[in-house]
Amino acid sequence: MDPWLRRLRPGPAHPAAGAARVVCFPHAGGGAGTYRPLATAVAARTVGDRPHEVLAVQYPGRNDRIREARVEDLRALAAGAHRAVAALADRPLVLLGHSMGALVAYEVARLLERDGTGPAHLVVSGAWAPSRVRGGTVHLRDDDGLIDEIRRTRGTDPRLLDNRDVLAMALPVVRSDYKAVETYRHRPGPALATPVTALTGDRDPLVTVEEAAAWAEHTAGGFRLRVFPGGDHFYLTGHWPEVADHLVTAPPRPSGRCEVLWPAGAGLLA
Repeated sequence: MDPWLRRLRPGPAHPAAGAARVVCFPHAGGGAGTYRPLATAVAARTVGDRPHEVLAVQYPGRNDRIREARVEDLRALAAGAHRAVAALADRPLVLLGHSMGALVAYEVARLLERDGTGPAHLVVSGAWAPSRVRGGTVHLRDDDGLIDEIRRTRGTDPRLLDNRDVLAMALPVVRSDYKAVETYRHRPGPALATPVTALTGDRDPLVTVEEAAAWAEHTAGGFRLRVFPGGDHFYLTGHWPEVADHLVTAPPRPSGRCEVLWPAGAGLLA
């Protein structure tokens, strides 16, 4: 297995046609293990002759790659991940990224399309559209300021934020990842041919529904927006089964309209 990838759920020895590989990209400060609950949820939805293999990207400088230099440039992260993911393109690829991971997954999708092996579906979660990334200076704050931002996203057990030993290991990783996101600038180019599904919480303190909907501008394929009710930035930890559904079902088709699934039901927007 490539050092950039961790297999969370093995695929079948002799996969049937259509059995996909799902590749997950973690959020800022996150590791591949974040997606173990998702791998379980995918397994429950792909029984029979089309089981999906689930893998996750492990960025350098954390977990079992702690001794490697951290990467503070988002495109460099995407380039490293792309080299590993490209080797998996003998089967349909579904890419999922949350927050920073969504932007990395998007840049990987661009590179795969350049290779002629574009993914079957890109699912982005809790993320601004690439053209809407606002930059920022969180990575320049002192440790207390960085901890305040982590608390605001509600994705970390508060008890860990009071543990100085844990923080000594975690904060440098989080700071590097925030720098990668905040210094990222989208480079104009052709829209993806890959269909895109954007998932977001309706109470996300970082990403507005409008900013999530703007992902539609980055694909010439189908586009779907799913809004989770009462969801903050890490809404997905309470909705792994629903997230898995979007990975294993057919992607949206091009229609010239934006399919929007709202908390109260489904509808179409022009």
